[in-house]
Amino acid sequence: MQEKSTPALTPATTEGSLADLPVRHRNENPQRILFGMRSGAGWSDVSAKEFADGVDALAKGFVAAGITPGSAVAIMSRTRYEWTLTDFALWAAGAIPVPIYETSSPDQVEWILKDSGAMGVVVESEKHASAVASVAGNLPALAHTWTIDNGDLDTLAANGASSDDSVLTTARAAIDRGSVATIIYTSGTTGRPKGVELTHGNFLDLAENTVEKLKDVVGAPGASTLLFLPLAHVFARFIEVLCVQAGAKMAHSADIKTLLDDFASYQPTFILAVPRVFEKVYNSAEAKAVAGGKGNIFAKAADTAIAWSEAQQAGSVGFGLKAKHAVFDKLVYGKLRDAMGGKVQYAVSGGAPLGTRLGHFFRGIGVTILEGYGLTETTAPISVNLPERLKVGTVGPPLPGSSIRIAEDGEILLKGVQVFANYRNNPEATAESIRDGWFHTGDIGELDEDGYLRITGRKKEILVTAGGKNVAPAVLEDRLRAHPLVSQCIVVGDQKPFIAALLTLDEEMLPMWAANHGLEGITPAKARTDETVLAELQKAVDEANTAVSKAESIRKFAVLESDFTEETGHLTPSLKLKRNIVMRDFADEVDAQYGG
Repeated sequence: MQEKSTPALTPATTEGSLADLPVRHRNENPQRILFGMRSGAGWSDVSAKEFADGVDALAKGFVAAGITPGSAVAIMSRTRYEWTLTDFALWAAGAIPVPIYETSSPDQVEWILKDSGAMGVVVESEKHASAVASVAGNLPALAHTWTIDNGDLDTLAANGASSDDSVLTTARAAIDRGSVATIIYTSGTTGRPKGVELTHGNFLDLAENTVEKLKDVVGAPGASTLLFLPLAHVFARFIEVLCVQAGAKMAHSADIKTLLDDFASYQPTFILAVPRVFEKVYNSAEAKAVAGGKGNIFAKAADTAIAWSEAQQAGSVGFGLKAKHAVFDKLVYGKLRDAMGGKVQYAVSGGAPLGTRLGHFFRGIGVTILEGYGLTETTAPISVNLPERLKVGTVGPPLPGSSIRIAEDGEILLKGVQVFANYRNNPEATAESIRDGWFHTGDIGELDEDGYLRITGRKKEILVTAGGKNVAPAVLEDRLRAHPLVSQCIVVGDQKPFIAALLTLDEEMLPMWAANHGLEGITPAKARTDETVLAELQKAVDEANTAVSKAESIRKFAVLESDFTEETGHLTPSLKLKRNIVMRDFADEVDAQYGG
């Protein structure tokens, strides 16, 4: 049994809550800029005083509407400043915010509102309000629906304007670090989502320790980030708290299509994303280089960036490699950094494995990706790579105040200041997940000699071939998804004679790739059977197979007619594959790989 613990860097205490953060900044430095808020094509600054005053005004409105300490209130919106304002206002009122993905179906909305016992819900648009209204008849506890786009937050604040400040003093006094701060419902790859109760201490203790450990990232002068992940996801939610704790300036972006323009205008110093975003950045840059007749230059630049990063990790970069790297920095790398705003030094990646090639590539161009690992149940990160000692291919050592243990069967067990204590209304699931004080993640991994964690698979997703070979599909799937033509994939072969895969095409990348390969104008329907496309996908499969033994390698693959999406029910809102649903819906396609 392997185990690694990292001592906490901040003293343990039960005092304080997330509601105190805006007040602290207002008292210490009221003019400090905490947020950038979208203003036309640019951004306007929001000071600590303006933010705290806005939080107090909205919190008074919630109190006037009957929201009391311990009340659950849901938030269903895209990522925007008002999301964060509402979050902190509910904490100031002693309430429990419950995030809902803005893409959720009425059935999912009903389950979360009912299970959490929400008294109210803040939605962004009339579309979201309609989704709530369609199930409101089944929700006797739901008394309020407030719509951001209709100006309801301003109305709330106006309704609470006559309230004395003492109502907030009383509300804040009713909560401490042991109080439930939020209920976040898991993505639900199987069955009903479970409501993870996270406390004020889970967020605060983790944020305080992370700020101490990652000062170069979030505590550096002028540190800023552009948050574009959904705030319904625990990763984005923790970063929201981390930035306010550290005083790092944060802005919000809701549209992935305008992300590069937002990077250019806002110029963040660090960003956070899931691996798919980094894959898109790389694939788009490569495709544009090929289209411009500079494909060979880009390929050499990429190889040099990777070699330079690998040499850095090994401890020594030769003179010749340094010289090549300096040349490509002017020709290629600088332009890639400019595309991300020009000031990005660090990126934090989570949610799925990044892949060593991408990790080395981005480090080589001057954007160090700190890959981390965590779950909803651990308030997001429990481990992360460190700027001073990065090990690409791992998710780093435990953060301060955290412990990681590898069980005899390879399962990753966790303990720490950020680990949850309960699932909402589900003591059976809680007892199953937390045993002997350790949270059982269901993930498989290993610790290296320095205590850095490497994720190797998911316990429930391990495939066992007819020959008895155990195969972790994630290794192959992550590599295949990195190819510009591949959107999603699922590796199959449980109780079958060999491993196979079902792939879907990335319809966004297909036109550019096709144009670069003499197939301009080809449709996705034709591409899935085109010899040139299939030959390219075979190359991707062959490359992925280099990561595994022959018995684990993909022998056959098929390209599906449609993609796996959240709308089709095959992906969770955090883009995780619902493996059981895919296997059910594409059973015939799987069988066809084995002769029907």
